[in-house]
Amino acid sequence: MLKVLKFLRESFISVVIIILLLIVQASGDLTLPDYTSKIVNVGIQQGGIENVAPSAIREEKMNDLLIFTSEDEEILKNYTLVSKESLDEKEYEKLVNQYPKLEEEKLYIQNKVKKEEQEKLDSILAKPIVILYNLDKEEFAGKIKEQMLSNMPDEQKKVMQNMSMLEIIKNMPEEQQTTLLAKMSEQLDSMQESILEQSAIKSIKQEYIDIGMNEEAIQNRYIIITGLKMLIIAFIIMVSAITIMGLSARVGARLARTLRDKVFKKVLSFSNEEFTQFSTASLITRSTNDIQQIQNLIGMLFRVVVYSPIIGIGGFVRVLHASNDSMAWIIGIAVLAIIFVVGTLFIVAMPKFKKLQELIDKLNLVAREILTGLPVIRAFNTEKYEENRFDIANKNLTKVNLFVNRAMSIMMPMLTLIMNGITLLIIWVGAHNIEAGNMQVGDMMAFIQYTMQIVMSFLMISMMSIMLPRASVSAKRITEILETKESIKDPKEAKNMDKSKKGLVEFKNVSFRYPDADEDILTDINFTAKPGQTTAIIGSTGSGKSTVVNLIPRFYDVTKGELLIDGVNIKELNQKDLRKAIGFVPQKGILFSGTIKSNIKYGNPDITDEQMVEAAEIAQATEF
Repeated sequence: MLKVLKFLRESFISVVIIILLLIVQASGDLTLPDYTSKIVNVGIQQGGIENVAPSAIREEKMNDLLIFTSEDEEILKNYTLVSKESLDEKEYEKLVNQYPKLEEEKLYIQNKVKKEEQEKLDSILAKPIVILYNLDKEEFAGKIKEQMLSNMPDEQKKVMQNMSMLEIIKNMPEEQQTTLLAKMSEQLDSMQESILEQSAIKSIKQEYIDIGMNEEAIQNRYIIITGLKMLIIAFIIMVSAITIMGLSARVGARLARTLRDKVFKKVLSFSNEEFTQFSTASLITRSTNDIQQIQNLIGMLFRVVVYSPIIGIGGFVRVLHASNDSMAWIIGIAVLAIIFVVGTLFIVAMPKFKKLQELIDKLNLVAREILTGLPVIRAFNTEKYEENRFDIANKNLTKVNLFVNRAMSIMMPMLTLIMNGITLLIIWVGAHNIEAGNMQVGDMMAFIQYTMQIVMSFLMISMMSIMLPRASVSAKRITEILETKESIKDPKEAKNMDKSKKGLVEFKNVSFRYPDADEDILTDINFTAKPGQTTAIIGSTGSGKSTVVNLIPRFYDVTKGELLIDGVNIKELNQKDLRKAIGFVPQKGILFSGTIKSNIKYGNPDITDEQMVEAAEIAQATEF
């Protein structure tokens, strides 16, 4: 196969562009599930609020929040405290529309920060925000308050009974306060990071409502912006895919053209000895059907070699990092199931691919023999016999084709069943994880998409493993032609003919044996055909008359002895020079497509029309 694919170097630039576009397409395909997850998790569940750190928070709430963290300075350096009095009229008008509560009290507005700083700030504030806003919930705060009051004296109970949990924590001794906060923080450590962030953002959402921010506008803006990003990525994927298909088809067609050209030129250089190795029908099949198999392979090759590994590996990495790795075992089950199904079919169908090409050869051979010998068939009234012979070859090919196609048709429903079964398994396991608070709905949806991408990449590789053997058989058959060494070659240093001996043909002790024969057909042939004389060779059928004539233009090389033309051994002459000096009328006349004129001028297109008419008269062809 590699010997055939080396001809792709003619399309090097196109191949490089295809590979780059496949990387772009794969990157886009791997990015889309992440955006789907964001639309569900952030856009729908979190109301479009992306960051834990609030963009604005009331001064009172910020002060309460700082109770639950020791990183006050790190937090406050990212915020600016603003009020109606501290802002000029223009700035105030801009901010009060966004944060209506600014009209009544001071707000902390977040400064513009880099992505890394934002992530750090989100990480610092996640736990304090969850703790603070959970203390506002009566059920949560009531349980903690009940536990604390149960160990206190009655007098202290009466004092704290009417105090909120937040007020109690504020009035605690520092050591006791630190211990309580550490216990609360430990309880939150068991939560997955994404779930903790989601809980914190839900709390921030309430703060935004209290500030008077338009939560519907926030949500719509996030969903629209994310959706537009997805559309842009989808458009890039579409353009890449269309370009890849076009370029792949072009590369495949160019490779097919190159192979056909090289095979045809190679066949033209064959002597009769090489033609005995390959039947005419086989050469036609190799030049058409086999090359077509290679061309079809190229359309899939780049997508499998470049695209599938990126999707497979990239999807698995994203599952482990961007999604929930607790369900990674499901991907393993999917891949093993696909390998089992495809492997079974591969073992069953593989031996049939080579047989398929051989049967196409056989059908072409039978069809060619029947069509060529049609007059003889009609003359001897053997139409039924030939119909039966063709029917047998046709049925054998159909039988193998049906077997292969049935095997392939079984594969797709089975793979579809596996993919749908895996989807149901993900939903079932994912639903339990969502219920337990270990996973978000968007993460489950992204996991389904990533799993399908991984499964599809293995499916494409599996499909390639089925196409590749058939194409490999075809490539081997093409390579056999291209690597066949010609038995008749031009000498490294060719001699010129002796003009003084022009037209002289000499056979000196010539013996000849056909390549597959056990004995010589000609032995010690000696004669001289002088110019200006007619030399006739007579003998019974099969005595070697045609063979003697075929040795002169070097269709075969003599086995022993010497054959001289114009006083020079024909093995020391260039084949073109030798044949240019010979006028040859074959035993069987052949007319090429075209006109009578083009056929008469076939040996020398440059002759005049007068010379053409003269040649026709000499051949006694003018009458018909």
